[in-house]
Amino acid sequence: MIPGLNILKKLFKTSNERKLVEIQPLVQKINSLEPEIQKLSDQELKNKTQEFKKRIKNGENLNKILPEAFACVREASVRTIGQRHFDVQLLGGIILHQGNISEMKTGEGKTLVATLPAYLNSLTEKGVHVVTVNDYLAKRDSEWMSKIYNFLGVSVGCIINGIDDVSRKAQYECDITYGTNNEFGFDYLRDNMKYSLAEMVQRKHYFCIVDEVDSILIDEARTPLIISGPTEDNSSQYFLCNKLVNQLSKEHYDIDEKDRSALLTEKGIDFIEDKLKKINLLKGANFYDPQNLSIVHHINQSLKANMLFTKDKDYIVKDNQIYIIDEFTGRIMEGRRYSDGLHQAIEAKEGVQIQNENQTLASITFQNYFRLYEKLSGMTGTAMTEAEEFYQIYKLDVVEVPTNRPMVRKDFNDKIFRTEKEKFDAIVKQIISANEKKQPVLIGTTSIEKSERISKILKQESIKHNVLNAKFHEQEANIIAQAGRIGAVTIATNMAGRGTDIQLGGNLDLKIKEGGTNDKVLVEKTKQEHEEEKAKVLASGGLFVIGTERHESRRIDNQLRGRTGRQGDMGASIFYLSLQDDLMRIFGSEKIDFMLQKLGLKEGESIDHPWINKALEKAQQKVEGRNFDIRKTLLQFDDVMNDQRKVIFEQRLGVIRNQ
Repeated sequence: MIPGLNILKKLFKTSNERKLVEIQPLVQKINSLEPEIQKLSDQELKNKTQEFKKRIKNGENLNKILPEAFACVREASVRTIGQRHFDVQLLGGIILHQGNISEMKTGEGKTLVATLPAYLNSLTEKGVHVVTVNDYLAKRDSEWMSKIYNFLGVSVGCIINGIDDVSRKAQYECDITYGTNNEFGFDYLRDNMKYSLAEMVQRKHYFCIVDEVDSILIDEARTPLIISGPTEDNSSQYFLCNKLVNQLSKEHYDIDEKDRSALLTEKGIDFIEDKLKKINLLKGANFYDPQNLSIVHHINQSLKANMLFTKDKDYIVKDNQIYIIDEFTGRIMEGRRYSDGLHQAIEAKEGVQIQNENQTLASITFQNYFRLYEKLSGMTGTAMTEAEEFYQIYKLDVVEVPTNRPMVRKDFNDKIFRTEKEKFDAIVKQIISANEKKQPVLIGTTSIEKSERISKILKQESIKHNVLNAKFHEQEANIIAQAGRIGAVTIATNMAGRGTDIQLGGNLDLKIKEGGTNDKVLVEKTKQEHEEEKAKVLASGGLFVIGTERHESRRIDNQLRGRTGRQGDMGASIFYLSLQDDLMRIFGSEKIDFMLQKLGLKEGESIDHPWINKALEKAQQKVEGRNFDIRKTLLQFDDVMNDQRKVIFEQRLGVIRNQ
């Protein structure tokens, strides 16, 4: 250690430390108000909301009301759901109110943190939006937290897929509205296609809290929101092109997995030209003549559909329809379709009914939608790696909030194998080993196909387990509730990576509910049994998380790790990799393969070394850099459109108002 370095560190704090020191007096002020607030009756506590609103109307600003308002929310939480906000949660709430991103590790109670700034900002009566990554979390959080809000006389709404416009409007009129990014974004676009003010559902965009902010503002920002209408029926052309593409051999096309592109070679073009001539569909002398543009488009999309998109990884076939799987969350993207005829090409590939191609009627990127808000904030367990992008695009600072209890989770070095088969064999051995000592195991996979592959092997080994993927999303709450129980084995796609709270010993509330009684003696007995089971799980080492592949984004891997070791609990995580994994194959350095060959690894042997972790991190950084460039380019295009969009929407609104 360099002499005097510790003194220098104390003198020159990081910007993050300075920010935390700056807001610490507010936390102390909230704590000092607690005894006074505790003395209030339920009605007196509820009356505080009207008192605060009156003070705001008289010119007092929210910052002045903050300590008292936060103290009221904390007390209401204790009285309704039996949870008291920790000091670190108060810090997180202040950061959100100030319009920043609060990075809080998984298990630190972000759902509860959001109640503080949501309540405070709802006092302006302008409406607060709390954005979650899926309908399940929106419904869960709104129902759970509404106990606190309703106790204080604040109304809560929830926007989920499938509700009609009358219900939507009623939900938006509430003081605080929960919902997904897709629902909020599409409602904005739909409102600007309505013919009267009465039909519009949203209010002005005042304050927004985005849960899992990196998932929504970074990962999903590559995909714009598009409302489209049908065009002419080209289904026969898609079936024909799919048939032609299936006759191609490898010399007929080139695939670039990094850019996710597939192009015909000269030989491929000659082959397609020859086939089209035989059935009199080639116009002119060459395939790329202007009059053949439509068939060229259909062939290119069929080539992409067949060579770059995989069933049970990129999409599933359900009820004779193609549903897209979100690569970051592992969930079905309801109501979303690939554009430019790609969805139709996949429908032809899978032999399901082809729906008409669509033309874009309205679109917006998530970047420009969320920049509509007067004040934007967010929370996640993984934001620091993208701090530059958050500031560049959204002008949001990331503030890291310390954990309430020290983290004791063990994160082991990755184990890397030559082949995928060797990797899966080793994973199964590890599962069997953990299962023998009744340690609960969560196995994270990158696709449905991989989750089903591991499930098949475990069935052969007679190991009881649950599978959570987009095919079984209805059972999600129940599967997650059981995942931390003694001897539980759960295989999950990225669905289990965000917003899921795996409690050691299982979910106590669900156990009480399953008991089907309010008898105090039986409830106490259930609680005691739960604590005993939790103690056994901790004695076995806590939840053991096994990653079966590295994701393109380090944040997704960190989210998976974060399912264990929550709130200072014991836990462990490890990733098993092979050189045949997508990330290694497409972006990994050839040095890794060369190093493994030099070591002369025998079949079934692995290497685990910090150097390997570094090499993988570099590969992931490469991909993240490329994805940032894609998002920046998309935003540059949408910024031009956004200026026009704003003018058109404002003019349209002006006409409607004057009707």
